[in-house]
Amino acid sequence: MFLFLSRLLDLLFAPLTWVLLLLVAGWLLRRRAATAWRLVALAGAVMLLFSTPVVADALMRWTEASAPLTYRPDEIYDAVIVLGGVMEQRAPWKDEGRDLTDAAERITRTLELMRAGKARVALLSGGLLDPAPGQPSEAEQLATMLEGWGVPADRIVVETVSRNTHENAVESARVVAEHGWRRLLLVTSAKHMARALGCFRREGLSPDALPVDYRGARWEEAASLQSWWPRAADLSRSTDALRELAGRVVYRVRGYTR
Repeated sequence: MFLFLSRLLDLLFAPLTWVLLLLVAGWLLRRRAATAWRLVALAGAVMLLFSTPVVADALMRWTEASAPLTYRPDEIYDAVIVLGGVMEQRAPWKDEGRDLTDAAERITRTLELMRAGKARVALLSGGLLDPAPGQPSEAEQLATMLEGWGVPADRIVVETVSRNTHENAVESARVVAEHGWRRLLLVTSAKHMARALGCFRREGLSPDALPVDYRGARWEEAASLQSWWPRAADLSRSTDALRELAGRVVYRVRGYTR
């Protein structure tokens, strides 16, 4: 049920959904021409606003501002915990895991840490929401990728059950307890770090945090004429930021974060 509600909230907090609802309302009220045109104009304004880089950057900076960076370069961690969301869920999966999302830095930064000896083990946490028959979990696909890049299999542990951030924390805590690891490092996207860290603390873990995949440009970089030119990519970034902010509220209400 919670997964269904999460998907529903994802839909409701998407600016494109608001635009479509406004257009439908305008069509339903077409006999009241003035009101209908106002709704259509409002739909256009919403689409324009959230499609501009300056708005997308502002929303992303807001979500990323609360991401703590407590990674200690001089520490050798028992395990680096990498959260899912790296693989494209709808892409063909028989191409040996080459379809990565914009969050690919989660796994590439982990590779750097493993190669540099900064962590003894990589714990890959992530299942699939709607797996096809015989489809390996995201964690298993990432493990294959790391092995292909030269990380020994005995330095990789996979957790294949979790389907969201809350379950990432619950299942990872179980694996950590089984192995007796103490020094932990959590790697995830900067916009996602605050919620993820709250979930892990709720499960009794206190990992150091290494946020990656920053997507919000500084104001000095964002404030230009081109920053007001709408783009589909920036509508997607605005949507991601709004969904993350909504997710934090939902997780707090559900008691998933501390």
